[in-house]
Amino acid sequence: MQKALVIAPHPDDAEFFAGGLISKLISENISVTILIATDGCCGSFTESKESLIGLRKEEAKRAAAILGAEVIFLGYHDYELDQLAPGQLREQLVGIIRKQKPEIVVTIDPFARNEAHPDHRALAWASGDAINHAGLPLIYPHQLEDGTTPHFICEKYYYSEDFGIQNKIVDITPFMDKKLEAMKAHDSQVRFLVEDFFRQASIAGIDLKNMFNLSLDYPFLALAYALTTQAEQVGRKAGVKYAESYRYTRFHAFIENLLENEESNNHH
Repeated sequence: MQKALVIAPHPDDAEFFAGGLISKLISENISVTILIATDGCCGSFTESKESLIGLRKEEAKRAAAILGAEVIFLGYHDYELDQLAPGQLREQLVGIIRKQKPEIVVTIDPFARNEAHPDHRALAWASGDAINHAGLPLIYPHQLEDGTTPHFICEKYYYSEDFGIQNKIVDITPFMDKKLEAMKAHDSQVRFLVEDFFRQASIAGIDLKNMFNLSLDYPFLALAYALTTQAEQVGRKAGVKYAESYRYTRFHAFIENLLENEESNNHH
């Protein structure tokens, strides 16, 4: 069975950005593990950090179970990834990749131009570096002393909200309901995200309730509307109902060109 590893900064990010792709991979008999770097303890306007840590972890477990994925928690505190010792997170991710040996990795894009969250930026660079160098034996050689071997990842899906750098659209039409169901499991984060949108709209003088018939009393309906609308917009680019988009890479550009030439010759 092929393996896929999804690397996410916070407990809801995997489902939010890649819930459709995860469902699609699992439907193709690919084993998926979701790695969550932080505990999500800052994602609320009303709850305490202490109460959120356990809650967000349980919600993440439920969401992963809905998709059919396994989940790993690194346990770092929310909003603190950029405060780790230089290289610590990168080294940890290299070790996990070498142990897990996924053929596919899905992670946040280090080259996204509009990323505001420091956890997202820190994880993006650490995971991008780990993905590209886990196959080199002289990188962290102590990890190989127990017989673990270096590992090259053949397929990389990078997610972000920077659609201008993305080159692959994935049809998630059969999996949109599953994505929404998994997102719904992140109840505390859904309420926080929607409340944040409503607060910003209010400051901007926009009445979301009258404009879109959305209400803070039903936060998941508001988030589902936003996710569905975005998936429709991406889907129109490929002529499908719902889609997610990624920056997708496989091999070095030189190898890719050789592969494309060979595939072209085979078709002829």
